[in-house]
Amino acid sequence: MMNTPFTAYGQTIDDASDNFHRGHYDVPHPHGTLHLGTTTCVMGILNVTPDSFYDGKRYDTREEAVEQALKMVKDGAAIIDVGGESTRPGAFAVSEEEEIKRVIPVIKLLSKQIRTPISVDTCKAKVAERAIDAGASMINDVGGLQADEKMAQVAAGSRVPVIIMHKKGTPLTMQKNPIRKNACVEIMAFLRKSISLVTEAGIEKNKIILDPGIGFGKTAQQNLEILKRLREFTCLGFPLMVGTSRKKFIGAVLDLPVQERLYGTLATLAVAVMNGAHIVRVHDVREAVQVVTLCDAIRNS
Repeated sequence: MMNTPFTAYGQTIDDASDNFHRGHYDVPHPHGTLHLGTTTCVMGILNVTPDSFYDGKRYDTREEAVEQALKMVKDGAAIIDVGGESTRPGAFAVSEEEEIKRVIPVIKLLSKQIRTPISVDTCKAKVAERAIDAGASMINDVGGLQADEKMAQVAAGSRVPVIIMHKKGTPLTMQKNPIRKNACVEIMAFLRKSISLVTEAGIEKNKIILDPGIGFGKTAQQNLEILKRLREFTCLGFPLMVGTSRKKFIGAVLDLPVQERLYGTLATLAVAVMNGAHIVRVHDVREAVQVVTLCDAIRNS
């Protein structure tokens, strides 16, 4: 019997080809379904932290944070992502109690005012559990559900979608010791491991979204390569999210500070959408919606 040929990413060629040509995904969540493929979803970033690299300390009160979230929804955000721990390079971890204190009141207030799905940006299972109880309907785990062994069980038990992101190291170490060899192969292996963990825990496959983790333990050149080769990640058979908003690699290419990286960000979003991204995670929702709407029109023409 002839051996079935495999790709460099450990899949059969037939499986990879079928996944590669799949364009649409329906991701159910507690308030409805995300229809991904024909149009690109824009996720608005709501950081309720004092030390985020771009918007730290912008929202000093819960009411200001909710007001910003409502503005993003008005501007076209399809998801609001609430985070209480900075993951910028060099950031220190915060305690579970502090993270809960930051995000839960905002999620409680916000969930009473919008039907737009709210995701909680955390790698701590207890924070995710409390956030879901407060009204969050998605988990965005920068630890790929590998940082906290209880996270997969929380996600499975709550029956919410999970975004699995690749990250090498911690914010304190990830840029000191980035990926050394083939970035795409290492990221793919990590994501495949996470997929196995969450499916074994009982999470349905139609509730899994993948994020290659641009900026998290990668060099500037590797980040550019990931964007260029993004479509290769579709061979895993799950929708893709990409977060490039105002990140350091954009500043490295353009020699610009974070406050001046909007146009560079928009360029990366256009590349990401044309190369297979289903969700883009951004600070600047109104501008991003315009870019992805035009890219979607070109893709669907």
